[in-house]
Amino acid sequence: MSAAPRNRRLVLAERPSGMVDEKTVRLEDGPAPDPGPAEALVRVRYLSIDPTIRTWMNDAPGYLPAIAIGDVVRGGGIAEVVKSGNDRYREGDLVFGMTGWQDFAVVDEAAGAMQVLPAGIDPLAALSVLGVTGMTAYFGLLDVGRLVERDTVVVSGAAGATGSVVGQIAKIKGAGRVVGIAGTAEKCAWLVDELGFDGAVNYRTDNVGGKLRELCPKGIDLYFDNVGGEILDTCLGQLALRGRVVLCGAISTYNEAGPVPGPGNYRNLIVVRGRMEGFLILDYLDRFPEAQASMFGWLAEGKILHSEHVVEGLESAPDALNLLFTGGNTGKVIVKVDEP
Repeated sequence: MSAAPRNRRLVLAERPSGMVDEKTVRLEDGPAPDPGPAEALVRVRYLSIDPTIRTWMNDAPGYLPAIAIGDVVRGGGIAEVVKSGNDRYREGDLVFGMTGWQDFAVVDEAAGAMQVLPAGIDPLAALSVLGVTGMTAYFGLLDVGRLVERDTVVVSGAAGATGSVVGQIAKIKGAGRVVGIAGTAEKCAWLVDELGFDGAVNYRTDNVGGKLRELCPKGIDLYFDNVGGEILDTCLGQLALRGRVVLCGAISTYNEAGPVPGPGNYRNLIVVRGRMEGFLILDYLDRFPEAQASMFGWLAEGKILHSEHVVEGLESAPDALNLLFTGGNTGKVIVKVDEP
């Protein structure tokens, strides 16, 4: 008789101040949960590491409640169904949903708390270009940013999971010029040489404002912001007439303690009759099939490339999250959960 499976869980031990460290998250070990009659037990295979997880660790209001002290760290992932009493899920199915940072989870909503992945879909692509990352890029650029042909588009965090896809979609849709902002010479070269960006700015070594004026001499029609802070302020100051700013993330501020100063150049929105708008991908869940169909087509045609930065082991999830803030990743950060 085989032993009952064990469940490792990474729980929030205390609220972080700055970067996540060894005091923030605690590893616990216990029996795997036992699913009820209409539930399914899933084994977590991959974790999606996203900047918003860091904001959920704060005791602050947001679009989802803060993670409670002692609770499993919230996050999405890919899991395999190992036991099911629910007709929606068959043993062996791969499913996507909010798994949390743990080995096992229970799917407890009869209406379908997790989405079954179609056969043949690469789990890594499902967490990146075909998942929330790709959907965020698609709807943020096209619906919120209202991209039009010949636009000059600037993307910050351009070598990250969302930014790299934003720039490629902009090129597909006829943008006149796409410029990415990233943090290393290697990332900038990747954007231009492999992803087809027209130019790149290294924010660590370049004068960002001066380089943007050189690459975007007529101003910025659409700025897709993933970082906030000084780079947002610089781009606000270089908007073209009717320029748009899409607020997707503000990763440069997520580890800050206390109030975050607002951008000084916001008044330029008045001068250029511009628009700045934030959004949440949760607003577009019912339209995912539309975007995924486009992504499938572009992938098949070789028009979209994607990159995943895979980190091994459940215990490595906190370090993987920190990669997003140190710039240690290129593309989507994913944790491959090893066997419990």
